[in-house]
Amino acid sequence: MSSNTFALLCCAALLVMTSGCASSATGGVALRPDGAPGPQDCPEKAREVMGYLGLHVGDAALAQLDANQPLTPPITLYDGPIESVLEDDLGIIEAPSRLYGQVWTSGPILVIRYYEAQRLDGGKRLPICAVARLGSGELRKRPESKPGTAIIDSSRAGVFIVDGFR
Repeated sequence: MSSNTFALLCCAALLVMTSGCASSATGGVALRPDGAPGPQDCPEKAREVMGYLGLHVGDAALAQLDANQPLTPPITLYDGPIESVLEDDLGIIEAPSRLYGQVWTSGPILVIRYYEAQRLDGGKRLPICAVARLGSGELRKRPESKPGTAIIDSSRAGVFIVDGFR
């Protein structure tokens, strides 16, 4: 059995023994005055799973931000849940796995935090902590973005593993 398969099986077993840690990860995020999310700890279970997967702070991969708007810039994102698609492997999480997270559009810069990853082979969702980032312009919204939305010029961004959200 390959080490990648073994690691994923260990993570799946760990998830079966726990209940809902990743799905409750987004609850209780305090908002800053501009509506952007405030700091948030990476759940212990996510840090544990990332350790089993060999994922470290700063590990990164390219992803399509919205699975429903692939490679069609500009794109419009909305407050709430998001499903992104890895274009590169993120450690042993192979592309085109899915990333599930939350979008906040209220601040001047779009904020995307990822809480789960899922391979396309039907495996369990694995808890992770990651953020979407772009260089120089970050994820700056276009001025014509309406409340609750963010129009951005790129349909792709880097996804970076973090040990907490700041």
